[in-house]
Amino acid sequence: MSVDLATVRRIAHLARISVSADEAPHLQNELNAILGFVEELSSVNVEGVEPMTSVLPMRMKKRVDEITDGYIQDKVLANAPAREDGFFVVPKVIE
Repeated sequence: MSVDLATVRRIAHLARISVSADEAPHLQNELNAILGFVEELSSVNVEGVEPMTSVLPMRMKKRVDEITDGYIQDKVLANAPAREDGFFVVPKVIE
């Protein structure tokens, strides 16, 4: 797959990035190199390779899955300009 200058400009527009006419060819080369590397990776045989979370075999650290409010509600609301019944009061933004 190859990226042309029109595609570079479209990607820049979608990403809301300002790209000058001088920078576009360099970005085109960079994107083509990235896509070439991805194509190269797709040719690698990964049959029988187990997914890994780390290079070293180790157990994932787990914590108890319990819901808490952190017991700091008063500290969180201390600087709130307006609060009511333990919640922030915010202005209405939808008419």
